[in-house]
Amino acid sequence: MPNCFLPINEILVAGKVMRRFLCKEARKLHKIHPLITFPSSLAYSTTLNRIHNHDDSNLSLVNVTGIHKQGAKLALFEASCGIKPNSFALVNLIGAASDLDCPSFGQQLHSYALRSGYFSHIYVSASLIKFYVRMHSFMDAHTLFVEIPQPNVVSWNTLISGYVHARQFRKALSLFTYLEGSHICADAFSFTSALAACSQLSLFKLGSSIHSKIVKLGMANATVVANCLIDMYGKCGSVEHAVRVFFETVDKDIISWNSVIAAGANNSQIELACKFLRLMPNPDTISYNGLINGIARAGNMEDAILILSTMPGSNSSSWNAIITGFVNRNRAREALDMFRKMHLRNVQMDEFTFSIILNGIAGLSALTLGMLIHCFTIKCGLDASVVVGSALIDMYSKCGQVDDAESIFHALPERNLVSWNAMISGYTRNGDFARVIHLFKKLKMERDIKPDGVTFLNLISACSHNQVPSEVAIHYFESMIDEYKIAPSVEHCCSMIRLMGQKGELWRAERMIHELGFESCGVVWRALLGACGTQADLQVAEIAAAKVIELERDEDYVYVMMSNMYASFGRWEDVNVIRDLMSTKRVRKEAGSSSIEIQDMC
Repeated sequence: MPNCFLPINEILVAGKVMRRFLCKEARKLHKIHPLITFPSSLAYSTTLNRIHNHDDSNLSLVNVTGIHKQGAKLALFEASCGIKPNSFALVNLIGAASDLDCPSFGQQLHSYALRSGYFSHIYVSASLIKFYVRMHSFMDAHTLFVEIPQPNVVSWNTLISGYVHARQFRKALSLFTYLEGSHICADAFSFTSALAACSQLSLFKLGSSIHSKIVKLGMANATVVANCLIDMYGKCGSVEHAVRVFFETVDKDIISWNSVIAAGANNSQIELACKFLRLMPNPDTISYNGLINGIARAGNMEDAILILSTMPGSNSSSWNAIITGFVNRNRAREALDMFRKMHLRNVQMDEFTFSIILNGIAGLSALTLGMLIHCFTIKCGLDASVVVGSALIDMYSKCGQVDDAESIFHALPERNLVSWNAMISGYTRNGDFARVIHLFKKLKMERDIKPDGVTFLNLISACSHNQVPSEVAIHYFESMIDEYKIAPSVEHCCSMIRLMGQKGELWRAERMIHELGFESCGVVWRALLGACGTQADLQVAEIAAAKVIELERDEDYVYVMMSNMYASFGRWEDVNVIRDLMSTKRVRKEAGSSSIEIQDMC
């Protein structure tokens, strides 16, 4: 069969060519007619404000007929030559620099604000903070915030909400705590941002504490605040509190209804969610999507598909929820079938659609299918998306094509922590310790991206997969805790146990379990028992086996492991006792399995 697929470098070049073509066409579309200069900064700022606040860009001062308002702003940039904008115009220009993704222009405006003295105007400084947040320059945004002599609540809110949108939730909450301790009174926007951060981190106690402050300040009746409370309680698993806030809300809107439906559905209270859906005056697509998502999470895929087939106006989110449900249950082939149906019905696919299906393909290590989807992303113009790019890196890495994954990583116009972790994980999975360390050093040099728990988990795994001294892994582990203030998880502990087991340091692994406070976690004792199998340490194995039975009641795994260990020590009487128990309880050792890809079949 002839090879009909392009090499990865040609696929990447094709993507770049297509993006350049689209940019060229966009410039043609936004071509601006000859401009005039404005007689004064007042005329200039008044015109700019009209464009900034209205969708209609057909203004008499500049001929921008048929041009989007961003194109009109660009025209005004050129028209402003020779005019020194006042603070009013400066705010709008900074907003336009953000909208048009012009970092250099925004920095020039920042410089002008400092020279002209307009930086002291609170709305100018707040606009600059917002600009740096939207440019993902959080260090610059934070430095700017600190330099403001007397920041008002707008400045605080701009930075807090910026951290939330960038998924830096702990920084957002830390800044909110400082706001609470300042002389500035938090407003509804401050509380909604803090509640959004609590939702994502499932911080029920902190969210409840914020709720108490909201009630004390008399803001609980505000619909926007109430909606955030419903969402927060739902994501923290407290459906009862979410429902209570819903019924206490006087002016319920469609978001209130959708939030309480999602709270029930996402916490496996499907009947309650269905009840609210039936009571809802005019359910929309989001209402049904919330229910589909909850049902798919619970694993009732047939019910989820039934709702999808009967709901009015399904969209990409509706289909994504079901595809995600299949992928999360290792039913990638059924996910691919839904993806195919989605394509045949001309449902608009977004970056999350491709990210999910690539994740499923990565689980199958189906390179051919992955390359087909990669070509599809280029056709849809989504290959440069950081979400899709990260998924492509992960897919190619899991298919053993590390060089292809690396090419995509370097070709991404923007990288986030997920992209970095995907590439580091790819090197780890393929046993390239040197490149793992090299990339980790480069990550540490990034200004606005810091390693997280996943990064260090990959580092420790890389150490265990290569003949690296245990002191190196311990150094990274201690650095994670002491330097980056990341609390070790069960996964970190298990990875360190496996590494110490390989080095014959089981005594240190057992001590670490107690030092980290994981004595009541059966998973870590299971990892220790597995490490004992490789080192034939019967004494520690018996301790770990007893703990696994006590905490997990998983006697099957223990019987198999201990039977093999007793046999390796020649303790045949103990072996016979265990095998008799296995026979009595009908315990059977499961056979292993694997899969390979043959052409386009898996």
